[in-house]
Amino acid sequence: MTDQKITFNYLLAIIVGVLFTWVLHEFLHWFTAELMGYESVLRLNSVYPVNKDEQPDWDKIYISAAGPVVTILQALVVFLILKKNRWNKLIYPLLFIPFYMRALAGIINFLNPNDEGRISQFLGLGLYTISIAVSGILLFLVYKISKKYKLNWKFHLWTTLLVLVFSTLLIMLDQLFKIRIL
Repeated sequence: MTDQKITFNYLLAIIVGVLFTWVLHEFLHWFTAELMGYESVLRLNSVYPVNKDEQPDWDKIYISAAGPVVTILQALVVFLILKKNRWNKLIYPLLFIPFYMRALAGIINFLNPNDEGRISQFLGLGLYTISIAVSGILLFLVYKISKKYKLNWKFHLWTTLLVLVFSTLLIMLDQLFKIRIL
């Protein structure tokens, strides 16, 4: 039977998973910007250029795409590990969190275009097209693993609530204290 108990170790896996996924995502935005010659600031939930000079549109697109690309790759790697190997609930958050993160970003497009929203608008696809596609792909990966291991709704509910709480805390800490990493 698949272990779906919400234990202290699972709680820690979610905390570490949220922090890892968010920082990795933002780090790739920062790294891409720096690689392209734009001195930038890396925070827990944002990256912005030090110099406010206007960047060419394609540069903005590459920088915007870097975070979601690494987040999708993270989900794909974890999906393949879980698909090939036995169930490991301690790495499952590293698959679930990218879906949650990109779906949340898609919803936030209603307030302010984010990564996929900006790219989608730039390509003339509308604000939500790429967000829906990315979220759909990530949801499919979560669904396939959930089906394979017969994960129940309670496990998903608790996982969602815990990810919601810890990602909200991370975002609030970043907004309140402007935590600068690089």
